Order: sequence, then C-alpha cells, then structure tokens
Amino acid sequence: MTDLPPLDLTADVLALTRALVDAPSVSGSEAPLADAVEAALRDLGGLEVERVGDSVLARTNLGRASRVVLAGHLDTVPIADNVPSDLREVDGVQRLYGCGTSDMKAGDAVMLRLAGRFGVPGAQPAHDLTFVFYDNEEVEHAKNGLGRVAREKRGWLYGDLAVLMEPTDGEIEAGCQGTLRAVLEVTGRRAHSARSWLGVNAVHGAAGILATLAGYEAREVEIDGCTYREGLNAVGIEGGVAGNVIPDECRVTVNFRYAPDRDEDAAEAHVREVFADAVAGGVTLTVVDNAGGALPGLSEPAAADFVAAVGRPARAKLGWTDVARFAAFGIPAVNYGPGDPQLAHTREEHVRVDRLQPAEDALIAYLSGSPA
Repeated sequence: MTDLPPLDLTADVLALTRALVDAPSVSGSEAPLADAVEAALRDLGGLEVERVGDSVLARTNLGRASRVVLAGHLDTVPIADNVPSDLREVDGVQRLYGCGTSDMKAGDAVMLRLAGRFGVPGAQPAHDLTFVFYDNEEVEHAKNGLGRVAREKRGWLYGDLAVLMEPTDGEIEAGCQGTLRAVLEVTGRRAHSARSWLGVNAVHGAAGILATLAGYEAREVEIDGCTYREGLNAVGIEGGVAGNVIPDECRVTVNFRYAPDRDEDAAEAHVREVFADAVAGGVTLTVVDNAGGALPGLSEPAAADFVAAVGRPARAKLGWTDVARFAAFGIPAVNYGPGDPQLAHTREEHVRVDRLQPAEDALIAYLSGSPA
C-alpha cells in the first residue's frame, strides 16, 4: 500500500480534483485514497468520522432540525493511460483530463471542499451534514461500499435529503430508473446442417422474441415534473455449436429500464407479461438481476429547497444510481455533480473547469441557507 500526499481541503476545487485524479483508485484498490480522505476529515476537528472497509463516513452533530447526506464513490474504472491528470484548453474552454475526472472525482472534490468549510469547529451550516465517500461502485452490486454501509451502519445514511454527486453536467437529475435483466432460453434439437430438417433450430426460434422487442412501445411517465422513458431491449444473444450443426439452444438477454413508479415485482410481472406467448410456447424466462429505481421526491421540502438553491429545474435520471439505496429508506435523493455523464468511462474523460466552482457555490448556498 502506498501512502499518498495529504489532501489540502483549503485548496481550490480544481486543485483538489487534480489531487484526487492523480491518486489512482480503481475499484478494489481505493484504500490509499480512503486513508488520505479519512485523515483530511479527521484533521478538520468538527466531524465525527468512521471507517467501514474502504468507505469513509463523516458527520456534524450540531442538533439541527434537518440533515443532508452527500455521497460520492472514490473508485474509478480501469485506467486507460489517462493518469496523471492533464489540464489543457480545448475549443477555448479549460478542461481537466484524466480517469475519474467526470465520474466522479470532481464531485468528490466538491464534497471535500464542503467538508472543509462546514466541518470545522464554529461552522454554522443550516443543516447537519453527513459525508459518505464509498468504494467499489463501478463493479458488481455485491461489492458496493454504500450497500455495505447500509447493512452495517444504516443510521449514517438517514437524512431529510441525499445528494449523490454523480456526474450530471451541473443539472439536477432526480430519482433514477430501475433496471432488470432477464435471460430467455429457447431450446431446439441438434442435427447436421446438411440434414437440417431433422433438427429444430433454436436460433430461428428466437425470432419471435426479437420481433416482440422490435415492436415494443416504451412507456413514458411523468413524476414530480420529471419524465422517465422506459425501454426494453435485447442486449445479448448466444447460440450456435459449430458451422455444420443446427443449434439446440439460444439465449437472449434483455434489459428493462423502468420508471420508478414500478417496484421490482411490478417490473418483473411486466416483462413476463410481454413474453407470455413465448413462455407458453416453451421459452424459459429467468430474471437474473433486478434493482428498483428511486422516486424523485421533489415535493419534499428539503428537495424543493435544493432545486431552488441550484436555480435549475430538475430532470429525470435515465439510468440507475445509488440514489435508489436512499429511496429504499424513504429519503428523497437527487443526483447532482459537475461532471458530464457522457464522458464517464471513456479514454478522453474530462471535466470542464468552469463547471466546478458553480457546483460548489450552489451547494454552499443551499447548505448555508443562503439564496443562490
């Protein structure tokens, strides 16, 4: 394990973002960065700090009537020759390039700046604050550090509003979609391809499934002024044995992105209804993953106040994020961060420098109870 230089929470948000990006933290190797974050938060003197694996938790205990939880993950996808960070001007705009700049070390830097402002003795935020820096977000759900915190230290996640610093390009994205994956398996009978009439081609048998998907009409749902568009799509197909064999099995993997007014059971029931004819004809449907979404909760006072402080209308989050974990506790949650989600995980990942300070300023205004 390599010790990292101490993090300076008094540095500006660009410098802090660069420091985080220059500290590699691919999923599963976040410990050195978690150590540095933990040390910086403890040094502030006004926060209760706790470590859960490679997740770092910190909070104020000022007796405020409300609490806001800010959360961000420390890990990144594998580095693509894009560390250390590189600051350069492109098309007249200063941009910081590097793995994790957008997803989501820029958001983490904003969180650390807020901790440095409101986590010192004598600070007077309008709300009590909880900061959650967690590990293993970019890998399978079972390893997700926020899930582990929810299991082991659930009380740390309670609040009146949760702000997940996922990249949203400075817009508020409320709630999130649910996501379900299912595998539809078609069986047939093998035969030599020279005598194909002696077999039953399972790949051909998947044609009805594909036709159903091609003709599927996606539902649009408006919740709290946010429009969620659903989608049901094939995302994989497997079949075939050899170049001279009629295949006796074919598997079609489908992904259902569903609006948060459906829960997991309703989503599964809908998928089974869509493919009812195929199942009646002998196709096997197996749900292999199902994660519910999160309602936007914008009618809740804390969420409405946040929208007002940012000064931008909220839009639907088209995708699944960890806000769903907060929604499961009945906590309104939004996604808000300076990074561009379309750049996440790309080799050319970067964040616009002019997105950083406005994100910090909007959150300062909200957390201090001042107008934006």
